Amino acid sequence: MNRDRAPYETLLMALFVTLTALAGWLALLLLLRLLLRGLGAPLDFWAMTEALSTALAAAAVFGAGIVAFRELREQAESRHMAVADKLFTELNAPENIVARRWVILELPADPAATLPGLARADKDKIKQVLNSLDRVAFLTQHNWIPDDMIMAWMSPMILKTWDKLEAYVAYESQRRQEPDYYRQVRALARRCDAWRQRTGLDATYKIVDHAL
Repeated sequence: MNRDRAPYETLLMALFVTLTALAGWLALLLLLRLLLRGLGAPLDFWAMTEALSTALAAAAVFGAGIVAFRELREQAESRHMAVADKLFTELNAPENIVARRWVILELPADPAATLPGLARADKDKIKQVLNSLDRVAFLTQHNWIPDDMIMAWMSPMILKTWDKLEAYVAYESQRRQEPDYYRQVRALARRCDAWRQRTGLDATYKIVDHAL
């Protein structure tokens, strides 16, 4: 969309709607006037003038409503694009890709057996991925951006990662006695899975070695 032309287009649309509504109302008044004259009913000039003023006010309000609706829609589209851009940047940051790849390909399945001997650098990779997903969950809160705009490209990355991390989050949540431990990430994974189920897309993935 050309942002320089958008205000003028909105103004022209509002003017068009206002004039169209006014013309329609005037036509109705004229038809009514002719009908009343044909029936021999007396016509009051001031009453007709008042009706005309009411028609003009109604048309102006209707036109203003169209302007407000279009402005709100454009603001929503701008917000959606901004959120989508932040999501793309977050999920495709090189350091997050590296950490996510390590989690998917290298992290063992059993957290109880793995965490005690896991190197600090590897634990940091797990935390980095979880924190990244936590930010994604924050950016995709209800009504901030429609799921259908982002889930098709976002959900595979999240679900493949969550397949490895779910057991670790559950283990840490129980060990720390913190039920809210990465609660939003859990909810995000459920949303991704539900969206793919609802749209008929496969929610299972094959992990291959030496992937790009």
